[in-house]
Amino acid sequence: MCNITFVPLDVCCLVLVDYKKKISNMGDQQFFLKWNDFQTNMVTSFRHLRDEKSFTDVTLACEGQTCKAHKMVLSACSPYFKSLLEENPSKHPIIILKDVSYLHLQAILEFMYAGEVNVSQEQLPTFLKTAARLKVKGLAEPPPQMPNIKREG
Repeated sequence: MCNITFVPLDVCCLVLVDYKKKISNMGDQQFFLKWNDFQTNMVTSFRHLRDEKSFTDVTLACEGQTCKAHKMVLSACSPYFKSLLEENPSKHPIIILKDVSYLHLQAILEFMYAGEVNVSQEQLPTFLKTAARLKVKGLAEPPPQMPNIKREG
């Protein structure tokens, strides 16, 4: 027999399974395990890794300054970076961005890692142009189109 105990935790739900039979005797029985607040934890973890410069594997350079980041985050947030990194595999590439302000690069990275960023009204138009050039998801995408609804009448 298999006794199952669910232990709610702050971060996840831990499922403790007490096996009294051999695993082979369990047949097709499966258990659904869910990590509560998974997305929040991942976002927080990646932000922390970036802040600590832990496991960074790409350097972005512009205006004589650099920012370290993670290829996985850049690739997930931008088809431009995904394509660039796939076409130019390297252990730790340095990507030099022409005509990109360092302030905008920092803001774009903040958006990629946090899903939000504050940009001044004065900087907004050029920031959005930079985001569009770098194809940053959530900033460069056109607004969703409303489906064409035919009205009968």
